[in-house]
Amino acid sequence: MPNLHNQDVCPKLTWWQQPIAALDLDSQAAAVARQATLTKPAGALGQLETLAVQLAAMQGRAQPTLDRPWISVFAADHGITQAGVSAYPSAVTAQMVSNFVHGGAAINVLARQINASFEIIDVGVATDTGQMTSVIQAKTAQGTANFKQQSAMSMTACEYALQAGRSAVQRAIAAHADCWIGGEMGIGNTSSATAMACVLLGQAATQLTGAGTGLAAAAIGHKAQVIQAALDYHAVSGDQPLRVLCTFGGFEIAALCGGYLAAAQAGLPILVDGFISTAAALVAVRLQPACRDWMIFSHQSAEQGHYRVLEALQAQPVLSLGMRLGEGSGAATAFPLLQLACVLHNQMATFAQAQVSQQHDQT
Repeated sequence: MPNLHNQDVCPKLTWWQQPIAALDLDSQAAAVARQATLTKPAGALGQLETLAVQLAAMQGRAQPTLDRPWISVFAADHGITQAGVSAYPSAVTAQMVSNFVHGGAAINVLARQINASFEIIDVGVATDTGQMTSVIQAKTAQGTANFKQQSAMSMTACEYALQAGRSAVQRAIAAHADCWIGGEMGIGNTSSATAMACVLLGQAATQLTGAGTGLAAAAIGHKAQVIQAALDYHAVSGDQPLRVLCTFGGFEIAALCGGYLAAAQAGLPILVDGFISTAAALVAVRLQPACRDWMIFSHQSAEQGHYRVLEALQAQPVLSLGMRLGEGSGAATAFPLLQLACVLHNQMATFAQAQVSQQHDQT
């Protein structure tokens, strides 16, 4: 395992700067045209219509399908937990990795239900998970540094974690996956995501700090104070997204960011999960704006800052169920709706087929 906390070298991160795949606008137009012929009033299926058209553009065919979802859950610990920002101890990260391995977590249940391929990747858990043979080992370090006192990670460590996300996407593509879901597990990671979002959106910590793992009001106030003190200490500019990621991020957040960039480069549809994942997506979009085209946002979580990050990404989430679990659970919950969007788009009869009269021209 490399010891990367204190390296100051800024490597040339070349792979993520490669071009993003282009959407197929002809297939998008064909899907829009098909929607206009289906036996329903225009727009009557709401966002289900939009999703079908989005997926058509992503897949390069007028009638898209989704059958092979791939879920990668990245796990890592956070030094900021030393400042008392979480309701749970850091030991829970490794304990939850064990729960994933044994199939007992919410994301395991959801993955089985949607018939998804599932993997768990250790990118920075503070304890050794090597004895868990099904855990993919891509450990950058044993948790990030405490960003209240120093940058969470070096540029070199960030590169290593970004590559872990890219590798996960490469495994998904090799298995012919047609949708990639990135999940995360890391006690303290709502603090990292909040600090990143504050800088990138130009907001104070009090505006974005939420309950995370279930903090009471007084504890949320303490968490906001810790985050604001770190923001003031580092004074990082929002126009330096990679520096923001290094200063406040987690290894699992960096891996998600790398995964989003790699998936967009490969033309693999991305279903983004909740607050942590959306913060990683925001960094990816700030690094490569075109990767936004490949993202579908699964839900708006109960975490206070999530809607602001969604708003900044001009995202319309599929669901709003008050979820705040992480793990990729919101994305896996939304996945069947994407499948339904495709089935409706592909299998509904047209007006001509059903011999149903179309709407009168209102011009």
